[in-house]
Amino acid sequence: MNKIRIAVHGGAGTILRSHMNVEKEKQYLNGLENALKTGHSILEKGGSSVDAVQAAVMSLENFPLFNAGRGAVFTHIGTHEMDASIMDGKTLEAGAVCGISNVQNPVHLARVIKEHSGHVLLCGKDAEAFAKKMNLPFQSDDYFYEESRFKQWQQIKDTDYYELDHTDTKDEKKFGTVGAVALDVQGNLAAATSTGGMTNKRYGRIGDTPIIGAGTYANNRTCAISCTGHGEYFIRAVVAYDISCLMEYKGHTLKQACDYVVKDKLVKMGGEGGLIAIDKDGNIELPFNSDGMYRGWMKNRKAEVRIYEK
Repeated sequence: MNKIRIAVHGGAGTILRSHMNVEKEKQYLNGLENALKTGHSILEKGGSSVDAVQAAVMSLENFPLFNAGRGAVFTHIGTHEMDASIMDGKTLEAGAVCGISNVQNPVHLARVIKEHSGHVLLCGKDAEAFAKKMNLPFQSDDYFYEESRFKQWQQIKDTDYYELDHTDTKDEKKFGTVGAVALDVQGNLAAATSTGGMTNKRYGRIGDTPIIGAGTYANNRTCAISCTGHGEYFIRAVVAYDISCLMEYKGHTLKQACDYVVKDKLVKMGGEGGLIAIDKDGNIELPFNSDGMYRGWMKNRKAEVRIYEK
């Protein structure tokens, strides 16, 4: 049982103590800890890593302060368009969804796509139709309404500007994606990621979250990865798969691979963000090149949650 591991994230970016009150910080940390314990309880009972990451991410999707599921940001036309993915490191099977609305838990739909659709990635209205066929829970627009998200959208909705998450000024950036990675008692890895995307996004913009190998990847031979950051850069760098490849083909440790990709390669490209990672031996890494990252990990029944770099 000591081998089981889980880590979660709730986004990265310009996250400063000076802009965080004590109560809000406590809420964020509690949200992360609840997600960790939700996933870890499954692992403790001998459950699969896939079940654990799905449950952890659903917990984060149900928590309105994170930009995923219930807390998803507003698009240019005032709707919510959500993306998610999940991957099984044992089989390399994956499911993903993008551009959906009103599905209560996008990561749940990604899991169902993996197991019942015969495909990997579905999008938009047809993906919603599949979710209805599979009897997944839907919610009204009111369920996804969050006041601070709405106010942020109101400030920029008549411009061509977009924001990466709830921000106070255009100089701040928060990448509001959530995710989880886990290692179960059988030695199987899994990863899952979910996001509401960018405030005021248009033209059907899709980031790295639903793209297997960019924002999410899991392989029992190497590691499980869930990313958060400026998605365009993570897509171009194929971040999640790149880390796995460095381990498999060049013999890098998880730390060496993560540090190179996040703190060297992405930085040189101008890409900001971070990721959470677990390797097949249970090592955990949570690197980021931004001011902070909502993150947590759990091993030996002890939960640790952090926001800032130090």
